[in-house]
Amino acid sequence: MVLPIIGYGDPVLRKVGEDITPDYPELKALIANMYDTMRHAYGVGLAAPQVGLAIRLFVVDASPFAEDDDLTPEEQAFLKTFQKTFINAKITEETGDKWNFNEGCLSIPGVREDVSRHKQITIEYLDEEFKPQTLTLDGLAARIVQHEYDHIEGILFTDKLSAFKKQLIKSKLNNIMKGKVKVDYRMKFLNAK
Repeated sequence: MVLPIIGYGDPVLRKVGEDITPDYPELKALIANMYDTMRHAYGVGLAAPQVGLAIRLFVVDASPFAEDDDLTPEEQAFLKTFQKTFINAKITEETGDKWNFNEGCLSIPGVREDVSRHKQITIEYLDEEFKPQTLTLDGLAARIVQHEYDHIEGILFTDKLSAFKKQLIKSKLNNIMKGKVKVDYRMKFLNAK
């Protein structure tokens, strides 16, 4: 089931998510719905706060990036199959040079900006069976996970922009809060009339 995506300005996007347990109500259905919602909106990641839940859960599917000609065949092959569910995740290490990449967010439609992030991360998390996992990622996979991880920490990619860039996008962000933005997926806006 496709869920509405929460728009910029909603307080749930600023909450640090709470850990969940295996008995979280209808967890399997929620995860399936998050994948459906992400794919319906042509996203590569979706965090629980983006569907209104302040919990430490996010899903990723990097396969849309697998067609990028700038990547090596190995990177393309990895991204094609990189689909994971992250529960109660904790990034334990960020390494490598920071690099810029143009990011967007399903909760902030129509806004894209260059964001600087570490090239490599190590993350500990629980999979859908609540088995502990540790994963080291680099490049685009690391970036996608960092973006979604920020969501469960109450951080948006716009927080990482310079004061000047924030000023330039201020009116766009205000319009999103009012629901004055065109999207081809379901959204819920803070101050929509």
